[in-house]
Amino acid sequence: MRDTEPMPYERYLPWRRWVEYGFWLVTIGGNCIANTLVVLMEMRRRGAGVHAWEPMLWEASSAILWLGLILPAMAWFTRRHPFRWGGWSVQLLRYLGASLVVCGVHVLGMVALRKLVYAGMGMDYDFGPWPRELLYEYLKDVRSFAYIVLTMEAYRALLRRWQGEASLLSEPDEGPALEPVERPERFLVRKLGREFLVAADDIEWLQAAGNYVNLRVRGHDYPLRSTIAGIEARLDPDGFVRIHRSYIVNLGQVASIEPLDSGDARVHLRDGTVLPCSRRYRAGLRARGGVE
Repeated sequence: MRDTEPMPYERYLPWRRWVEYGFWLVTIGGNCIANTLVVLMEMRRRGAGVHAWEPMLWEASSAILWLGLILPAMAWFTRRHPFRWGGWSVQLLRYLGASLVVCGVHVLGMVALRKLVYAGMGMDYDFGPWPRELLYEYLKDVRSFAYIVLTMEAYRALLRRWQGEASLLSEPDEGPALEPVERPERFLVRKLGREFLVAADDIEWLQAAGNYVNLRVRGHDYPLRSTIAGIEARLDPDGFVRIHRSYIVNLGQVASIEPLDSGDARVHLRDGTVLPCSRRYRAGLRARGGVE
């Protein structure tokens, strides 16, 4: 599992935020410009008496809400409740409720922005009959909502495939397991069509990340679909200890513990990594072999 050169995923990491922000800025910004031109051309074709800045404001107010508020909230929501193939009824209700919230925030926010600008121009903005316009906006917003969810999930799946995704070894179809499945000694890692076995002892630390737990192995992270509590129960308690609600550490990697005035601590590992240790778990770490 050792790599002599940085993985492509690691080379991508410094650019990741730029790519993500740039994608949504280009996508939503480009859609805003295109819609503005279409609406303006349609208004002029009909001979409607509107100023050129009005369609620009209508589309820009929508784009501002999507970029500044809704997208960050949806990124958090989809990490917290990732889409899965199964449990359709619960997922559909959850995502339907989220789409209604998104539409409500979107409409209220953009109407407020439009009224503010119109008032500054000495004019009044009329949104129209609220029941009809809300239904109209929701039919548009639910399509945007679905597109954003699918795009985010597809992107995360691509990153996991690129990075490498871990899973627990399962029970064989026939015969006894070669090793204890409930207390795994190895993890299966799939990366770019190849499979590797990672020894549990090679895991340096684990970090909760939504519905995944990242396994840190020789400087690389491999996400495992599990909760931090679920994987903690299956790791060897003589080798791993919980130090934070989001972290588990391999005791063999601990070099020292740095106490803090707050009662928390910092755990220094042999490779120089520093992990947080909350006061709730500090005593347990010391009792299990940490060095003060």
